[in-house]
Amino acid sequence: MSCGEPHETDCSEVLDHLYEFLDHEMPDSDCTKFEVHFEECSPCLEKYGLEQAVKKLVKRCCGSDDVPTDLRAKVMGRIDLIRAGHLVPEQDITVAAPQTPAPQE
Repeated sequence: MSCGEPHETDCSEVLDHLYEFLDHEMPDSDCTKFEVHFEECSPCLEKYGLEQAVKKLVKRCCGSDDVPTDLRAKVMGRIDLIRAGHLVPEQDITVAAPQTPAPQE
């Protein structure tokens, strides 16, 4: 995604780190670079607005639910693998539903 104009900060860098920006998990200097980029690039600003709205909706709908510690660790581990450029097999990502025993006849 790009507006076709050159930017000091590339659109791909902004989109790759968008959630870090949304979650305030980056240094102030990087936040400033992203804010400048959003002022210059309407497609990235639109993507930012959409992701911000989704984040607010999820928080409103699920914000009070406790996340099991092992699930959080598993998700964070997958994120780290993806950020490092490793492929994660689809079957490793999905969470299996608990199986109920078949009724006895």
